[in-house]
Amino acid sequence: MGADDGLLARLRSAVGADAVLVDPDVTASYRRDMMPLAPYGSPLAVVLPADAGAVQEVVRACAAAGVPIVPRGAGSGLSGAANAVDGCVVLALTRMNEILEVDPDNRLAVVQPGVVNLDLRNAVEKHGLFYPPDPSSYDWCTIGGNLSTNAGGLCCVKYGVTTDSVLGLDVVLADGELLRTGRRTVKGVAGYDLTKLFIGSEGTLGVITQATLALRPLPQAPGTMFAAFSSVSAAGAAVSRVVREGIVPSLMEIMDASSIAAVEEYLNTELGAGKGCAALLICQSDSGGEAARRELTAIEQVCTDVGADLAHTTYDPAEGQLLLKARRAVLMALEVYGAWLTDDVCVPRTRIAELIAGCERISAEVGLRIAVVGHAGDGNMHPTIVYDPTSESEFARARQAFDDILEVGLGLGGTVTGEHGVGKIKREWLAREIGPIGLRVHRDIKNALDPANLFNPGSMFAL
Repeated sequence: MGADDGLLARLRSAVGADAVLVDPDVTASYRRDMMPLAPYGSPLAVVLPADAGAVQEVVRACAAAGVPIVPRGAGSGLSGAANAVDGCVVLALTRMNEILEVDPDNRLAVVQPGVVNLDLRNAVEKHGLFYPPDPSSYDWCTIGGNLSTNAGGLCCVKYGVTTDSVLGLDVVLADGELLRTGRRTVKGVAGYDLTKLFIGSEGTLGVITQATLALRPLPQAPGTMFAAFSSVSAAGAAVSRVVREGIVPSLMEIMDASSIAAVEEYLNTELGAGKGCAALLICQSDSGGEAARRELTAIEQVCTDVGADLAHTTYDPAEGQLLLKARRAVLMALEVYGAWLTDDVCVPRTRIAELIAGCERISAEVGLRIAVVGHAGDGNMHPTIVYDPTSESEFARARQAFDDILEVGLGLGGTVTGEHGVGKIKREWLAREIGPIGLRVHRDIKNALDPANLFNPGSMFAL
């Protein structure tokens, strides 16, 4: 029996034969996430554990055999963070999908990592509660993947990213031990904040097997305001003034002209922005009643003051949903023109217009369509490059545009990722952003917790 056969036998003993997949035609679908540029390899096996104990046994078996482990959720990521390396074991956590507890009195939930984001939202809504993080893929992405990449979403301007809703974690370490971090209380400052250390670590430090999540009261049905601008700079000025005046909507999204055109064609509808619209701002308030009216009236007035061609507020849920559907449909709409490559760069909110202008320049330079949408409320933009995947030239130009956009973002005082993570596509950019001392500290932490480089080798940075 070879070394691989011995490992596979031990894995089958740990999780059951049906939970160890080795057929290349099956494991191929676990090789990569949604980022087409990130490198990926062929796994030795895909293992689907059902509980934390099984994860511990898998980790111990792989550690003994010297075989790396790549933790994985649904594969909705956009950074290559869940991409396999040759000969690894992909640890797919999608079968660990139980909502273990919902505690309405303490406003928390305890869940396994394979729970789908939308399923959790629907479950806690029955108790009058709300789980805020809402990535665009919320109807199929999993909580474990959200935790590993510190995912964001459309409501970050008011509610923050995933880490802002996490109280504690259970994590399997490289020696197979189970670490419990955090607490169930509202406050807690005992020791290092190990919970936040593992959130956003992209599976490089351990395997998250359980999370205790903070919930909020269910918000009111949102009112929606949208404003159309004939210049991106005017839309940017509106965002800056809303922030300066201390107005905090539950959502503030921006779409450029290319995004608007694509969505209108895809949905066969008009968004009401009118001809010549260079940017559309969509805002919502879920404060309810008079508070929501004050917030949206103030935002509408700001937009009018800075030169919006049109500003309109609606409290009709169907009309608001139509606008939000348009925003969420941008990536699907762009598929009409070719394959898409979406970037993730966050800049100071005062410099959103400059980033969009930079993307327009890059689009002209590379000769490819670049549509920009993003979370204007926190400056997190998603320039999306459209290209022909059968053309080597277009693929190369798309890759060049991807890097050029990151260059512009850093130059504007931004960061190379606001919510998608670093993964295997932005390693060099992470090194540039955090510098040699920051990179050394990252490596020191990795070496302390995972000295054999068992977990997700090559993701985020190289040792």
